[in-house]
Amino acid sequence: MTLHTWWLFVAAVFLLSGTPGPNMLHILSRSVEMGMKRSIAAMAGCLCALVTVLIASAAGLSTLLLALPGAFAALRYAGVVYLLYLGIKAWRSDVTPLDVGGQVLPAILPARVLFRGGFMIGISNPKLLLFAAAFLPQFVNPAAAQVPQFMILVASFAAVECFWYVIYAAGGHSLSRYLARPAIKRVFNRITGAIFVGFAALLLKAKPT
Repeated sequence: MTLHTWWLFVAAVFLLSGTPGPNMLHILSRSVEMGMKRSIAAMAGCLCALVTVLIASAAGLSTLLLALPGAFAALRYAGVVYLLYLGIKAWRSDVTPLDVGGQVLPAILPARVLFRGGFMIGISNPKLLLFAAAFLPQFVNPAAAQVPQFMILVASFAAVECFWYVIYAAGGHSLSRYLARPAIKRVFNRITGAIFVGFAALLLKAKPT
């Protein structure tokens, strides 16, 4: 893999990761609810899921999923159900005013719960597994050792993803000061819920290619 190829990969991943999706929306909402510092656990969960998916794809798990009848569909439906659950939960979320001083008033969730929620968001989209399996190999030189190349690509993907997590979390932290009014927070909750339901609908239509 040449430096030019690596830069092309990083540029593509930068645009891909920056596009709002379930992971970024989850980080944004956690930052709004609990502050940027506590959203780090959710970031770690999302990132762990992403790395797991990328490594699994590099190992050929996507081929196995496609070979097993019903495996992709089962994973896809599980993702749909979880995204729907998050959408309904966000829609019906409490509208207790936030502390505009920067501290958030809702009950503090343990870091393990935040991590688990982030991991479930990241792992609930099987399309990522298939995408990674088709995307990563395009940047690997088959004539050279492949494991080091995959390690570089996965690490680069994770670094870019972390960058966007921080950007979205910072945006959520800044947004929280505007959500001191229950009416505004209710609108934010319902927009967030509707977007999660939209992601569920898109995932429901996803087909292995």
